[in-house]
Amino acid sequence: MTIALSMAEIVSAIPTSGGPYHWSALLARHQHSACAAWITGWFNLLGQVAVTTGISFGGAGLISTLATVRGYEATAPRTIGIYAALLVSHGLINTFGIRLLGFFNRSSIAIQSLGVTGLCIALLVKAPTHRTAKEVFGFFYDGTGSDTVEGWGGRASDVYVALIGMLLTQYTITGYDASAHMSEETHNAARSAPIGVITSVGASSVFGFFVLLSFLFSIQDFQGTVGSAYEQPVLQIFLDCFGETGAIVAFSFVCIIVWHCGLFSITANSRMMYAFARDGGLPSFFDKVDSRHAVPVRTVWLSCLLAFILALPSLGSTVAFSAATSIATTGLYISYTIPIAILLIEHDRFLEIRGPWNLGRFSKPIGLVAVLWVIFVTIIFCLPTVNPVTSQTINYTPAAVGAVTIWAVGSWFLWARRWFKGPRQAAFQDMAALPDAPLARRCSDASENKAKAEAGVREVDESEPEEVK
Repeated sequence: MTIALSMAEIVSAIPTSGGPYHWSALLARHQHSACAAWITGWFNLLGQVAVTTGISFGGAGLISTLATVRGYEATAPRTIGIYAALLVSHGLINTFGIRLLGFFNRSSIAIQSLGVTGLCIALLVKAPTHRTAKEVFGFFYDGTGSDTVEGWGGRASDVYVALIGMLLTQYTITGYDASAHMSEETHNAARSAPIGVITSVGASSVFGFFVLLSFLFSIQDFQGTVGSAYEQPVLQIFLDCFGETGAIVAFSFVCIIVWHCGLFSITANSRMMYAFARDGGLPSFFDKVDSRHAVPVRTVWLSCLLAFILALPSLGSTVAFSAATSIATTGLYISYTIPIAILLIEHDRFLEIRGPWNLGRFSKPIGLVAVLWVIFVTIIFCLPTVNPVTSQTINYTPAAVGAVTIWAVGSWFLWARRWFKGPRQAAFQDMAALPDAPLARRCSDASENKAKAEAGVREVDESEPEEVK
């Protein structure tokens, strides 16, 4: 929540589709602006692609698992095929059905609020027996080993197990920069986008907690659930409580929810890539908006392609989903943190442009907690999650994040610094059309002052802040 609060404060001042990498560029001093944008942009791009992979590849796994209830044999190639079909459906709707996105957005809200609430109530009502509160809150299960090998709880400690277990918690609550990426298409973005960032985290946290409780209280046979023949504990809970037909219906409902999530992940991802390409971070081929549908079609399909490629290791590794979630979580949170860290360093300059939604005197303390938290979880998410560590179970996150770090930093010093100027000009032009954004007004005033200066009406005041100049 501290990360969301800091991000909300920034997006209120800088509501642009580039999101974190635009923030880094506009918050950093002029001499460091392009470098900050380049590095943040590549981490955000990695995280966006990986989070799409985690969502939709996870959804493909759920569909494959559900089909096994009726005798279907789930294999890695078949799951990849289902995954490809999901990505194609997301790409087509984002390409030709832009008006449908509004419909799917409303249906997603209804499904994930009223629908999930109804499902959880039905689960608690239909459960033949319920676990006690002592079992739900007091029983610790390791789950990182096997029948023949002890888990990390025995090899290290239960604290280690709890820490690496935070991965799915943090992964579940990611992507809340989507409100920022859509801010150029949002009315009154300086006020609406911050609220979107904060409520997405708050609602997910509270609502998700009660969803988990409904599952945990409804477990009938704990060992039978975690060792389910379907290798999917939630499906086993549904089978034990609803029977086969009811479980298929309930689990299909879950798959529909995941499909919606993947759809909007592509939407946000494509906007970020388009903004990055518009500013020179990606080849100019992707800097195009389809005139008929008003959609960055090329980045929509680039998002789908990269997400598909990232899931291909699943054909030979059983921990591909875990790796995708680790990469997504680490990449996104690093990209969230860089602009927050710059805000702390350049806080006096930020005070000159902050928007109508801000944290006031709590801005720096909350930002500091956010930065320290991300440093902590980034280290945690690079640690092994399964014992023993083999080629099949190794955590590939350090390699992926390290590769992006080397690429982002190395490419900047080797060639990008010679031509990449960052998103300043593009961002200023975009925000000039957003009269509700404080920085947009500053940009608009700067454009007027520049025109007057060129006409000999007024000389530019060299004492003005860098943003105005």
